[in-house]
Amino acid sequence: MLEIRTIVLGVGDVRRAIAFWTRALGYVPREGEVRDDWAVLEPAEAGAGAALALDLSVSPVQEHPRVHFDLYARDTADQAAEVERLVSLGAERVDWDLYPEDPDFVVLADPDGNRFCVIDPTH
Repeated sequence: MLEIRTIVLGVGDVRRAIAFWTRALGYVPREGEVRDDWAVLEPAEAGAGAALALDLSVSPVQEHPRVHFDLYARDTADQAAEVERLVSLGAERVDWDLYPEDPDFVVLADPDGNRFCVIDPTH
């Protein structure tokens, strides 16, 4: 059976992406896996989740990407706090034109413009 162990994210600046995603997720660079065009980040606690590889890319960011991250908060208050924390780290709120009437998610973009959502699972 296959399993997802690494998710690869295209970025315009690998070092900037390392700075954001390590603080956003509490991940650490994998030893020997940091270059100007490639880096692999992994959970600080072994086995606590999939690794995140950052690959230098010149492709433009998609306004409505076909693939994105969903990051789960504990509840509504935690969602609000996490959104503010991520914005303070360099994420930006996205004026998302596809929000449903009563969304359980907030769309953000990392410093490279990659979209991701912060989910309130109690909604």
